[in-house]
Amino acid sequence: MIEENIKLALASLRANKLRSILTMLGIIIGIMSITSIVFIGKAMTSSVAKELSSFGSRNIFINIQKKDSDMIFYEDLNVEDSNGTQSNTVKPKSDDLISNSMISEIINKFPKDIEGISISQQKNQAQARDGDEYANISILGVNQDYFKANSIKMISGNFISNQDMKNYNNVAVVSDLFAKNLFPNEENILGRDVKVYSKDSIELFQIIGIYKQDNSEFMEGMGAEKDMRTTFYIPLSTAKEDIIEKNHSSITVIGKDAKNIENFTAALQKHFDSLYEYNEDWKVSVSNMSSMIGMVTQTLKKISMAISAIAGISLLVGGIGVMNIMLVSVTERTREIGTKKALGAKRKHIQLQFVIEAIIISFIGGTIGLFLGTVIGLIISLVFSVPFIFSPWVAIISISFSLFIGIFFGSYPAKKAAKLDPIEALRYE
Repeated sequence: MIEENIKLALASLRANKLRSILTMLGIIIGIMSITSIVFIGKAMTSSVAKELSSFGSRNIFINIQKKDSDMIFYEDLNVEDSNGTQSNTVKPKSDDLISNSMISEIINKFPKDIEGISISQQKNQAQARDGDEYANISILGVNQDYFKANSIKMISGNFISNQDMKNYNNVAVVSDLFAKNLFPNEENILGRDVKVYSKDSIELFQIIGIYKQDNSEFMEGMGAEKDMRTTFYIPLSTAKEDIIEKNHSSITVIGKDAKNIENFTAALQKHFDSLYEYNEDWKVSVSNMSSMIGMVTQTLKKISMAISAIAGISLLVGGIGVMNIMLVSVTERTREIGTKKALGAKRKHIQLQFVIEAIIISFIGGTIGLFLGTVIGLIISLVFSVPFIFSPWVAIISISFSLFIGIFFGSYPAKKAAKLDPIEALRYE
């Protein structure tokens, strides 16, 4: 019985090819939109997670945070805002910050768990000049462990050392783009002195290392390479030499064992909770890369789901289209229905025939939509160089949903056909 109804439905679709294709179009567009968005979302989520993981799976981030807020204090304590005035943002006092004695305390308390502690201090934005050549820079003071905690690819020379820190050396590690902009005709700039011009000072630094600027190729394609601002690494002690505040708003602890990061993170949180127990305004937030990746991926998934829900509106339109064409089909085949009923066909047989026809229309539309959505997702993944992840569950859910659309929107026309009076149907012209 079902097999016969499938053959009848296919024959009806072949007899009205253009009408069938136009009916399927809403389903095709709806499924294509949803699947392509899901595939692109998965690819972007995977790419972002991979990018975040590259910053260090063993990194634990310790930040000062307001007790009555979820906002972490990231603002540089010593840098003026863009219009030259000090920011009015509520800032922690010196005693609220993470002190060097606190850092020494956790090193002594967790000697087997800590490989290093990365500390940085944003100083200011400036410009390095050599004759007519220039390079825009952002000066960042770092300690020797900053290199371990961050994905910095050294091309030549050395990173900031402990000796540079102790001696307050005016040395710098610059990007390959910096070297290209400031010294376009020189192959080896290690040991070269460079003048750095900031708002209220001129300083001289010796270049001791060159690192790879990851996004230089992207910026080159946009034609903005010359004016791109790159990070100019100097010793943390040198950066803080003229700064009154010596404590820190954030540090990064590098764990020795990636498998023990969650337990170590919890232990550090407990330690700092006890230190800040009686601080009325500020606390310390301790998190690791895994938790950060989880937060970001969950956010991206929610965004993807929201966009998919909006795209799903086209499925509703497609379903209405199926219902409309099935009602037309019932009207056109009224005499056929009357003949079948006169020959003994029951209501359930008539109803099943039209439901199956609606299901087949939706199934074919859903299959085409799934294929096109997968192709679009693959193309966009290739264009943006992100991994394409095919999920069988997406295919199963897409096809299942298209079948549901067929059943739901095909039921009313099918019931209407099944309720036709055979005598009145035979008289229909």
